[in-house]
Amino acid sequence: MSNAKFLVIAALVAVAPAAWAQQEANVQMSKAPGTATIKGTTRMTATVQDIDPATRTVLLKSPNGKVVEVQVGDEARNFDQLKVGDVVTAVYRESLTLNLKKEGDGITSVEEHPSMERAPAGGKPGGTLGREVKIVANVVAVNPKSRTVTLKGPKGNTLDLKVEDPAQFANIKKGDQVEAVYTEALAISVEPAVKK
Repeated sequence: MSNAKFLVIAALVAVAPAAWAQQEANVQMSKAPGTATIKGTTRMTATVQDIDPATRTVLLKSPNGKVVEVQVGDEARNFDQLKVGDVVTAVYRESLTLNLKKEGDGITSVEEHPSMERAPAGGKPGGTLGREVKIVANVVAVNPKSRTVTLKGPKGNTLDLKVEDPAQFANIKKGDQVEAVYTEALAISVEPAVKK
């Protein structure tokens, strides 16, 4: 299975736990002339309540009592190591950085680099999935009245981007380029049940 398909499956597994509520979220933003970055991290935990090996289904209970059923795909190594009482932790990180390239060369592009690390054989299930997407787009229009910039990407698609910061907006001109780098990673780990 390709990393991209595995990432989608893992993301769906991560979305189901979003119903767990009891999330810890942290968002940070930074900016400087010609650049802006926003980063976010969400952490969720739940305890394994029940395991059905035949269907590879796991019931997870959040600290606030919500129970979610998750189907674990064949790609997840070491399923047989899961035990009732184990604590599952999912950490999702994403970031977006925009950089202004003055008087760019007009060449647009898109690159995607997936990554995947699985738990070692025999250990508790877990691993990390991620990807980085880098897009270079041309500034084809600047609208001072609405403070929007129109970007044209490598496939000819356009996007109107509102620039709230007047100093940043004043620095952007038609013919410039914007490089956007988006990264995301999902790490899932399992800790053994605490013995009482």
